[in-house]
Amino acid sequence: MAQEKPGFFKRLWGELIGEEPKPTPAEPIPAPPEALPEALDPAPEPVAPTPVPAAPELPEAEPDELLPGPPETTPAYVEELEERAEAATAAHLAEGVPDAAPVIPAPATAEPVRLGWFQRLSTGLKRSSDQLTTSITGVFTKRRLDAATLDELEDVLIAADLGIDTATAITDTLRRDRFNREVTGDDVRAVLAGEVEKVLAPVALPLHIDTSHKPFVVLMIGVNGSGKTTTIGKLAQKWTSEGRSVLLAAGDTFRAAAIEQLQIWGERTGSPVVSRPAGSDASGLAFDAVTQARAEGRDVLIIDTAGRLQNRDELMNELEKIIRVIKKVDPTAPHATLLTLDATTGQNALKQAEIFGTRAGVTGIVMTKLDGTARGGILVAIARRFGLPVHFIGVGEGVDDLEPFAAADFARAIAGRE
Repeated sequence: MAQEKPGFFKRLWGELIGEEPKPTPAEPIPAPPEALPEALDPAPEPVAPTPVPAAPELPEAEPDELLPGPPETTPAYVEELEERAEAATAAHLAEGVPDAAPVIPAPATAEPVRLGWFQRLSTGLKRSSDQLTTSITGVFTKRRLDAATLDELEDVLIAADLGIDTATAITDTLRRDRFNREVTGDDVRAVLAGEVEKVLAPVALPLHIDTSHKPFVVLMIGVNGSGKTTTIGKLAQKWTSEGRSVLLAAGDTFRAAAIEQLQIWGERTGSPVVSRPAGSDASGLAFDAVTQARAEGRDVLIIDTAGRLQNRDELMNELEKIIRVIKKVDPTAPHATLLTLDATTGQNALKQAEIFGTRAGVTGIVMTKLDGTARGGILVAIARRFGLPVHFIGVGEGVDDLEPFAAADFARAIAGRE
């Protein structure tokens, strides 16, 4: 009579319901080694282990004798699970497919948080604002406002490159409104933000692309290392994203690296680049670029120029020649002459604005590298002294770190007021 095959759950949970585990054959214990004879005898035949009789099968329990288990372990449900498990096992064995490892989903990565422009501006101006607010707090620690305190504050503001006129205006406001009264650092920062905004509001003007000029010619000028070429790339990115067709001219023919850098920006923005070998005549290249832009009907032409020190007369003469040659093609061009000023140069930026404004007819300013200095107040001094429009400011290397200038945002950020 064939022995009845135990059920699946009985085989799986035999020990849990009282089945005695089947003994396993004990491995023979090796005998202690004896002295090795001179000639080894053949290995003895292995002795087969004595078979162990199977444990007697326990009788099937009646339904009311089943131990309590999961709610769904009824005999019918158990039989169904047994059949499904045996069928799945047979299918795996037949196909030779190993059991699939459980798939663990990768943890979701959070999208990087994009900061707004004011947050990026505040971060970029942090060095300037920290120096100002720390110095102001050191002067005003719940003390009455007297003449000595105002003198200390004026020194702090001048040291921050805000300029004598701006420093005087701030101290005069405090003297008129708060003299001989307790003043806190926050009170002073509020006055500072208000006075800075008054100075900058008239010069915070966007650069308007006049579509009646095709191309609208933008000439970029400035000293060495002020960020002209990078600024050109960012402007090209901005204007092409607005749907304008842009042509770039690599007019810094003194440096091969500047030509290559502008060509990279041209590839990124989809803007063709007019270039010549290093050492070529810059004015001739400018002439060719304006001619090509007119023939192609380009919306904007941006011309790079070599960096030059404002005190080198021969270099300034060359810049004037470039402008004269451009006017031979279009008497109204250049339509915008933008001076890039490096904020890290501090008071030297005032001299650059003066000389370039006189020799090249600067129409607007782009202030760069405000994130790399504690001297961001120089922009206030330049605006008060020359009244030149400030079109853009840069607070980083990213494309989005060049933005149209907003006086209120700048004033709040440099005064450390969120």
